Amino acid sequence: MKVLFVDGTIIGRKTGNVLDTVQRYIQETGAQIEVERIDFSDFEHQFVDGRPLHAYNEDMQKLVKMFESADGYVIATPIFQGSIPGVLKNAFDLLHPHVMRYKPVSIVANGGTYQHYLVVENQLKPILDYFRCLVTPNYVYTHTTHFNEQNQIVDEDVHGRLRELARVFVKYAEMSRDLPKKALDE
Repeated sequence: MKVLFVDGTIIGRKTGNVLDTVQRYIQETGAQIEVERIDFSDFEHQFVDGRPLHAYNEDMQKLVKMFESADGYVIATPIFQGSIPGVLKNAFDLLHPHVMRYKPVSIVANGGTYQHYLVVENQLKPILDYFRCLVTPNYVYTHTTHFNEQNQIVDEDVHGRLRELARVFVKYAEMSRDLPKKALDE
């Protein structure tokens, strides 16, 4: 099973470090999961405006192919101004609604206030529900105080929640293997 780890921002290091930690915990489960990673900072992004996919640059086409070829996703996002980054929403806007259908997804987010966890509930989960993803129920939200000066996670409770997220994601991934991805409404 190939799982796409999505670093949904083009700046900063906290989000990537959280993904690194989740990857380590998934590997510790012993599950046969191949990880592929998208760091949005490595792509030349174009504003999605409804053009057909072939009208976008190679990076945007590659991004779509990476989403299409994945069997599941771990999506990491910072919260900026009470919202997900525009670059992450732009990527979602480029995807066909069936690309992520019935595939497992776990969410990790980080922000500067404790209230920003609501962005996951009010913005990100509805987008993933639209795609009909199998969203694990235990997303992890981290706060600036959970990191040291090198942006490494230092809070043991956060580590425990990330271990649990990894364990649950693996179970969702196993469950989704036999679930047909073809939509009945196609």
